[in-house]
Amino acid sequence: MARVFNFSAGPAVLPEEVLRQAQADMLDYQGCGMSVMEMSHRSAAFANIIETAEADIRDLMSIPDDYHVLFLQGGATQQFAAIPMNLMRNKKADYIVSGSWSKKAAKEAKLYGDVNVVASSEDENFSYVPDVDGLAFDADADYVYICQNETIYGTRYPKLPAVGNVPLVSDVSSMFLSEPVNVSDYGIIYGGVQKNVGPAGVVIVIVREDLVREDVIPTTPTIMRYLTQVDAKSLSNTPPCWGIYICGLVFKWLKGLGGLDAMKAMNEEKAALLYDFLDSSRLFKGTARKDCRSLMNVPFITGDADLDAKFIAECKNHGIENIKGHRSVGGMRASIYNAMPKAGVQALVDFMAQFEKENA
Repeated sequence: MARVFNFSAGPAVLPEEVLRQAQADMLDYQGCGMSVMEMSHRSAAFANIIETAEADIRDLMSIPDDYHVLFLQGGATQQFAAIPMNLMRNKKADYIVSGSWSKKAAKEAKLYGDVNVVASSEDENFSYVPDVDGLAFDADADYVYICQNETIYGTRYPKLPAVGNVPLVSDVSSMFLSEPVNVSDYGIIYGGVQKNVGPAGVVIVIVREDLVREDVIPTTPTIMRYLTQVDAKSLSNTPPCWGIYICGLVFKWLKGLGGLDAMKAMNEEKAALLYDFLDSSRLFKGTARKDCRSLMNVPFITGDADLDAKFIAECKNHGIENIKGHRSVGGMRASIYNAMPKAGVQALVDFMAQFEKENA
């Protein structure tokens, strides 16, 4: 059976080259006589896997030496609690709420301290990112929190907020490794990998040294303390070995393509192809405001729920899968992550043009 164009928001498409390498290694990883799924996380073979993965992501993102890279479990959602547990010394934090994920993160943080929602775009169903210019942040806040790319609503921050000396914490799950970032702009930058980097089950946390400390909220579970994981080099307990191995293959794949500058150019080309069609279409319409559109997640509608359902059903006949939008937005959503080839976006646009001609 031929592979389909998988537009799922996560778990999402992975590079075919990576999948083929994993297939080749499945029964016997580099002559050790066993799969990565079977080997001890304390073995020399796995030590090489995780150490190489860390070296490669450091290289890709130009991560400074005073930042730690952690390969953890629990997904990005567990970090909604881990972040305030580890950072809330003054028991207060500022949150910008730009979608479902930042809203959920703010709700979770309220369990551990005072949360000030500095700005929100919920008034227009999160179809835009709040303007960060001129926002006033509390100088005594333990951190400022954002979700830099909201998967459901297809929005991303055009620029980062100016937070002064307060650490900026950013959930980048849906845009992880899709373009260069300046890690030094953040206190913590983290993301679940199942959208753009690897299989479900791994969250990567990049945390600045001064934010890894002993004086966390006393009830913080040992396993959720950053200091625990830093000291153990992500091996405090059995890590998601297979997922880390796949992430490492993705890092190699990205480096082979030319790194994050090259990846950004490819992603901009794919996004432009789809957005240009949406902007000229008489039937389909994008739901995110143009000045904060995501390069990764593109929600769109026809304005007619029955017509949306018809389009989604007929996509399957054209090898287009997982195009249905989130229930809070409706319509369709195309997640065009790093591993989505331009041919997939072109196939989608071609079918949209055909469908419009037949149904407009």
